[in-house]
Amino acid sequence: MRLAFGADPNAIELKDHLLATAKSLGHECEDYGRDDPVYANVAIDVATAVASGKFDRGVLVCGTGIGVAIAANKVPGAYAANIHDVYQAERAQLSNNANIVTFGAQVIGPVLAARLLEAYLAVSYDPNSRSAPKVGRICDYEANGQ
Repeated sequence: MRLAFGADPNAIELKDHLLATAKSLGHECEDYGRDDPVYANVAIDVATAVASGKFDRGVLVCGTGIGVAIAANKVPGAYAANIHDVYQAERAQLSNNANIVTFGAQVIGPVLAARLLEAYLAVSYDPNSRSAPKVGRICDYEANGQ
């Protein structure tokens, strides 16, 4: 899988740890860095790259994971989920087709974050699942505003 990673300066260490985890699992990764304290900039860059199809999924990290999730979700075609447990990690993809996950470096440790990333990357959305109409409604609203 092709993955894009990004973080603000508060979260570089966790982003680097997650990037190494993904590479060890055999994924192709690109690091969008960033030294920019405005986390929205890296979030928008990663979300745009994922939404355009350049990458299959994205991983963003800031202090809480909330700011990068909000910023990424402003990009049409980007669907970011902030995750804290294995069930959320799996359901972000299985039930919601989230193409980006976000982590908070100040609220989650590196061992748990790596396990959550592994769980998220291990599953794929089924467009024929019972979640499809729910995800479809989100996409319809995004496309048509109704």
